[in-house]
Amino acid sequence: MTLAPARPVVAQPSLARLRLRLTAWYAGTFFAILALLGIGMFAAITRRFDNELDASLRDASRELVREARIEAARRPSDAIEIARILRIPGRGLYLTDTAGRSLTAAALPPWLGALAARAGAGDSASATHVDGERILRAHAERFASGGAAPAVALAVGDEVELEDQYTSLIIAFGAAALVSVLLVAAGGYLLARKSTAPVERAVEYMRRFMADAAHELRTPLAVMRSRAEVALARPRDGASYVAALRSLERETIQVARIVDDLLTLARADAGQRPIERARVFLDDIMLDAADAARAIAAPRGVHVEVDAFEEAPVTGDPRLLRELAMILLDNAIKFSRPDGVVRAGVRSVNDAATLTVSDTGIGIPAEQLPHVFDRFYRGNEARTRDGAADGAGLGLSIAQWIAGEHGATIRLESQPGQGTQAVVQFPRAASAERVSSS
Repeated sequence: MTLAPARPVVAQPSLARLRLRLTAWYAGTFFAILALLGIGMFAAITRRFDNELDASLRDASRELVREARIEAARRPSDAIEIARILRIPGRGLYLTDTAGRSLTAAALPPWLGALAARAGAGDSASATHVDGERILRAHAERFASGGAAPAVALAVGDEVELEDQYTSLIIAFGAAALVSVLLVAAGGYLLARKSTAPVERAVEYMRRFMADAAHELRTPLAVMRSRAEVALARPRDGASYVAALRSLERETIQVARIVDDLLTLARADAGQRPIERARVFLDDIMLDAADAARAIAAPRGVHVEVDAFEEAPVTGDPRLLRELAMILLDNAIKFSRPDGVVRAGVRSVNDAATLTVSDTGIGIPAEQLPHVFDRFYRGNEARTRDGAADGAGLGLSIAQWIAGEHGATIRLESQPGQGTQAVVQFPRAASAERVSSS
């Protein structure tokens, strides 16, 4: 069977929605973190506003008290006058008696009078007052100067002037937060896309795998059904029924072989195929496989020859290694011409074993070599040769899995019309031991 060119992986609608949801979660979580950070930052800045303003108002009121005391020591009548002429940028300064009545102006706003009265009854007091769009904050201090009656010094400031100092900081933070959310959304989408890519590939691979498996099974099942229908269409003699049953047997064997291969690959993908680890000799396994392969090759007129064989110990599963050898030999026999020759050999160089199987068959075109290990793949020429199309194109996939489980690499070298050589290179014996222990 020749597979159609691989189609580009198209995201399933559910996976596309999953990516969008993951992106929304990433962006939403980051936005929530930034929001909490912004709230905390705003609370900290606001508290700093208040603390700085309170400290400034305390300093201003104490400066007024200090100047008033100095002037009262010189001339008591000038203590009130100093409040009229003392200026501190951004601050309103007032003197009142302990009842809250102004000593420097005709009248005070009621909230300042109440604050002054509170300070007159104690030592100091602070208050905040909202006047339209302005937020005013005041601090009052009770003091006594010489033998004069106690008085209260008031300092008033506007919180807006401090907030203006931090406006640029708040704007910069907001802009940085917006850019950060956009970057996180873009990065989250890329991360979600990368995270779901293996799932998309697995879904696409499974879909194609199931479709190809159904196609491979459909053909022998259709043949079995048609032959059974023909056999039952009218009465026949015993020989005809025997022939029909034998043809059904052949198709049943083919179906069983495909199912066995599918089961092997499914267990391999799920990691449920137990792998035995034992010290075995690859040359012994290959000799046994070559002897069995001669029985397959004889009816086709193909000769199986043993090439150079050297003692090659490896660590692995002897049954799987024999299956690997049989797959390579069976493939070589299938695609060899009558009177062709299949050669098998095992060499050991620096304790690293190499298994080779070569044939003098039809070869593989260069454009098909990258696909020979794909599941269900069979080249065009396999369809045109009688008997060469046996199997479902799963053998080399299984061979590649077996080689990988043993830390080996497998490759095919071929020239169209001149034959093909399969080379399986195993790691050094010491490396094989480490693979076993792992």
